[in-house]
Amino acid sequence: MCGSSSTSGTSNAFARFLKLCAARTGHLLNLSDLARDVGASVPTIKRWISALEASHQIYLLPPYHRNFGKRVIKAPKLYFLDTALTTYLLGLYSEESILGGPYLGPLVETVVVAEWLKACHHHGEPPSLYYWRSRDGLEVDLLVERSGRLHPMEVKATSTLTPAHATSLQKWRSLTGETTPGLIFANIHRPVPVAEGVRGVPWSAV
Repeated sequence: MCGSSSTSGTSNAFARFLKLCAARTGHLLNLSDLARDVGASVPTIKRWISALEASHQIYLLPPYHRNFGKRVIKAPKLYFLDTALTTYLLGLYSEESILGGPYLGPLVETVVVAEWLKACHHHGEPPSLYYWRSRDGLEVDLLVERSGRLHPMEVKATSTLTPAHATSLQKWRSLTGETTPGLIFANIHRPVPVAEGVRGVPWSAV
């Protein structure tokens, strides 16, 4: 009886863990916060994260290792790669609940990162994918390193891009001296210029 109770408790904790990981897709991984919310130890959470990563259910996007003179966030970002499973775990069962809810942005970002990850594997390349966030708030959602060049990208849920959406990418290019154009993936139908050195592209253009 005791063994059965223990097993049931672990199953319930793991179910909570899955739902909380789904709710954190596109966000920084904080093991201590996750352990507290699940009601499990940090070593247990680490083991469960490793199991999901090994089974390709989640991807941990590492921070870019250069700080360019700023203090940077060093925790990885968590992405729950199966977005169908993610929406199920979040209780989002209709298109309306997804498009009109608070998870749309993180879900779209998850899809973009997942597609880049698939593209790298398809070409037999190790995924040289990163994000960058300084402690004073400057962030680039995704950095794709190809042939020694960094391609900075942002992901937006909007269908109306303005120059303000390009601010982070422009600051990044100025800070780093990178000349590679920045991309903003958005809910648009064709590529459009957004600001100097930055253009918008459809979500489907990954």
